[in-house]
Formats: sequence, C-alpha cells, structure tokens
Amino acid sequence: MELDDGAVNDLVSLGLSRYEALVYLVLVRRESYTAAEAARAAQVPRQRVYDVLDALVRRQLAVPRPGRVTAFSAVAPELALARLMARQRQSLERLDQVSVALTRALSPVWNDGRTHTDPLDYIEVLRDPRAIAARFASIQEQAARELLSLCKPPFVAPTANTEGIDAVRRLRRAGGTARAVYTHDALADGEVLENVRRFAAAGEESRFAPALPIKLVVADASLVLCDMPDPVAEVRTTTALFIEHPALAACLRTAFLAIWERAEDMPGARGE
Repeated sequence: MELDDGAVNDLVSLGLSRYEALVYLVLVRRESYTAAEAARAAQVPRQRVYDVLDALVRRQLAVPRPGRVTAFSAVAPELALARLMARQRQSLERLDQVSVALTRALSPVWNDGRTHTDPLDYIEVLRDPRAIAARFASIQEQAARELLSLCKPPFVAPTANTEGIDAVRRLRRAGGTARAVYTHDALADGEVLENVRRFAAAGEESRFAPALPIKLVVADASLVLCDMPDPVAEVRTTTALFIEHPALAACLRTAFLAIWERAEDMPGARGE
C-alpha cells in the first residue's frame, strides 16, 4: 500500500527526518524487516537505511531483532509518539529557558537604545538634484516667520517656483519676512530678473551682491539648506545639506544679515 504523505509530514513535524518517518511507517506494517527489505519498501537509498535504522533505535522507536540477518521492529505507535512528544516538550522547555535568558540580556540594551540619538541625525546629505529641489520646496513650505536666501546659479527649483512665491505671500500676510540676496549676474539674465520681480511683487525683499559664498536658505532660524560644492570635481557637482539645528541656523542667519547689509538694492527699486 502507498505510504501516507500526511503521516510522513506529521512525523517530520514531531522531529523525525523524512527518511526516518518513511522507514518507521514501513516497520509498523509487520513484525519485522531486514535493512534491505525496509529500504526497498520505504524507497530509501540502501546506503542510507542503516543510519536511519540506527537513529530509530537510538530514539527508542525501533528495536533490533538479532538473528542470522538482523531485523528491525517498530515500537508500538502510542509509545513511539509519546516518546517523540516528550522530546518535543524537552526541546520547548530548553527554548523557553533560552528565551527568558535572552530577554533578560537584551532588555537593558533595548532600553538604553531608546534614549540613544545619533549625533548627526539632524543632518541630511542630499546629492540627487531632484531630492535637493524637493527639500528646497519643503523648507519654503515649513517657514512660518522668516525665510532668508542667498541665491546663485545653478538653480534647483523651476524658474517659476510657484511654491516659493506662495510661501512668500503667506509669510507676508502673517507679518513675517522674506529676504533674498542675488548675485549681480542676475541683473543680466532676463529670465532670472523677471523671476526676482515676481518674488518682489509677492512681498520678497531683494538685494544684490557681486558674489555669494554659497547657496543658502534659512527658515525661522532653525532650518537650513545649503550647498557644499565639490572643490575638486566639475563646477556643477554639488552636495546639499539639510540641517535642523537652531544654534547653527542662528549663526548662518547672522552671516546672511551681514551679507544683506553690504548688498545693494535693485537699480530703480527706490525710484532711482
């Protein structure tokens, strides 16, 4: 008769190997089998069946029958299964003890980790221009009182930068401040100059300087986005840093105000 795959799988779940399960199910069919007979009936390789039978004997699931040719008999199923269950319980008890010991060892480490902070978790390094543009849009949206910018090419935001114009209008309506310093080159670039005028119409105060050290955005003296051009690679290769650090933001705000004081109004801004 065919071996029951369900019974084989059940015995495997109780701790037997598949070959051990197959041979045990063969042994229960009659009084005894020689190794060769058991291998043939269970369809287990002949060279493996001796190890399998030895394992069943060690587990007290089979007994050898001495004779001219040693034969093997199965232990009664109720006794064999009780022994397998006892081994499973012992294994679970050992695992339970291991689990308790690991819990005691790891809990203090886990608790300490809840109070640990990465010393640089307030810095985000951005290299993808799309990620830089997205972060620039985000910092404009987050500004609630003040938005200060040092603007120099290359620009990561779209020329229209409608998000920025909306942010400036929102800030001015709330009584906040939006200031930007551009380079003199912007005066010679019609597209950039038109954008400066659009921002001015929205309420941004703008000035111009011959050169700027970096591109910089400071929002509410707490959020910073600045570029860090690679001094070795090509000019347009840059890394941007987004930093949430009020002390550093306050220092950079002071630097912006120093540049602002030395910068000039746009020609004609005061009726010149």
